[in-house]
Amino acid sequence: MPLRQKVVFLAIALLLLMVIVELVRRRRMRVEYSWVWIASGVITILLILRYDMLIALTTFVGAAIPTSTLFFLCILYLAVLCLNYSVRLSTLTREVKELAQELALLRLEHGRGDTDRPV
Repeated sequence: MPLRQKVVFLAIALLLLMVIVELVRRRRMRVEYSWVWIASGVITILLILRYDMLIALTTFVGAAIPTSTLFFLCILYLAVLCLNYSVRLSTLTREVKELAQELALLRLEHGRGDTDRPV
């Protein structure tokens, strides 16, 4: 990989890591979500600095060119990320449903049957 490409890609990856750390520091992103993004940034930096690892992975996978391997890894990463967020969304949906049911029962206990009115 040409030096200019390495420098540009490395600068972008480091900027991404700095943005992630800043989002966590300002409490705009929770720490438990940041590890996925930090890991992707570190892996990106690793592949930039050690291009031979991408070549070896391409040979191992049997792909024709390193770009194909990188493209496949990106699609796989996005699929895993979507699966992760789907699981979290399903959990939150279940929790909201349970909370709404509990609130309705509490209102019924206190003699307030008007469930249409917000608390």
